[in-house]
Amino acid sequence: MLNKRPHKPKTESPIDFRSKRRKQCPFVASGIKTIDYKDINTLSQFITDRGKILPRRITGVSAHFQKLLVTAIKRARHVALLPFVAEV
Repeated sequence: MLNKRPHKPKTESPIDFRSKRRKQCPFVASGIKTIDYKDINTLSQFITDRGKILPRRITGVSAHFQKLLVTAIKRARHVALLPFVAEV
């Protein structure tokens, strides 16, 4: 029992994850109620240059609007307003 090391007080981690601000949904901030599949300029902001749909954690879109956004992008692809994949 005499060979025990003294107790070290815990130090705070250098990164505090709780102080990070969450991104605000761009649709809620601008007051948009619905997402139209014919609005190609808005939809193209949420897809990559390869044609993939960007996730919520990157764009900051709320869950409600992410569902509407994905549906609108898929409809625009089906009607051939947006490409399914990027041109090679």
